[in-house]
Amino acid sequence: RGGEGSPTPALPPGRHLFEGTALADLAVGFILLAASLLMLCACLALIVKLLSSTLRGRVGQAVSTVVNADFPSPFGWLSGYLAILVGAGLTFALQSSSVFTAAVVPLMGVRVISLERAYPLFLGSNIGTTTTALLAALASPSDMLISAVQVALIHFFFNLAGILLWYVVPVLRLPIPLAKRFGDLTARYRWVAVAYLLLSFLLLPLAACGLSLAGSTVLAAVGGPLLVLVLLIILVAILQRHRPAWLPRRLRSWAWLPLWLRSLEPWDRLVSRCCPCKACTCGRGPPPPAPARPLLLPAAQRVSTQDRFCLAAGR
Repeated sequence: RGGEGSPTPALPPGRHLFEGTALADLAVGFILLAASLLMLCACLALIVKLLSSTLRGRVGQAVSTVVNADFPSPFGWLSGYLAILVGAGLTFALQSSSVFTAAVVPLMGVRVISLERAYPLFLGSNIGTTTTALLAALASPSDMLISAVQVALIHFFFNLAGILLWYVVPVLRLPIPLAKRFGDLTARYRWVAVAYLLLSFLLLPLAACGLSLAGSTVLAAVGGPLLVLVLLIILVAILQRHRPAWLPRRLRSWAWLPLWLRSLEPWDRLVSRCCPCKACTCGRGPPPPAPARPLLLPAAQRVSTQDRFCLAAGR
């Protein structure tokens, strides 16, 4: 370090993989980002393959018996809350909810962990992932410590409110039946998963951000009617299933709507034409062939069991 009046010497440039190339720092950053994402996806895929191949047979049955077991009555309701604590603890140890989720999902695929048990594990993972932000906030400078801890606690209480809302009351555990329904739908139409990802994580956030930038009046004028329409559709669908007599005769089914508004079959045909590799529609295979009917020979050509035994014995 120099004297009081002398300037601080400049630090030497760091040595890295792209040293000496003509690439700009932005280009190097994008290359490293793409490489890191590729390595992350490859590691997650290897974890899935390893767990799927390891936890099969008797090992998988033993793990399934332990993980899906409940406390004896009348304390069976405590099993889910213990799973929440286990999910939070494992996520805290891994410091990554993505790795924890990627490890649990293949176990569900091979039926080692049930959906009802994985649900509290994922909720606990949402709590465990908040510890990373809390630890980072505690390492903040003293002048920013209070603000950083406040933001970390907002993250924690937000995820905790989700558990209180969607798990404490058993009737409100709606993500479980929704996940089953969406899983059946995705198994039949593979492209639904891609459409869901694009809609939930790209199109809807962009639309909400654009409407919010346009002003609160535009957001309320466009988002309000859409929200009311979605709630009305959900209400009519529930009444169609449970109380159809409460509805007008026309609303007791969706048959009056065009086919493309009440069924995914037209969209599936469109995707099938646009996707020549059939990767998006491979969930629907051809129907299994009907079992062959036994051939009935005429009575004169039929051989009884006793005659076959005699023929085999050479008599």
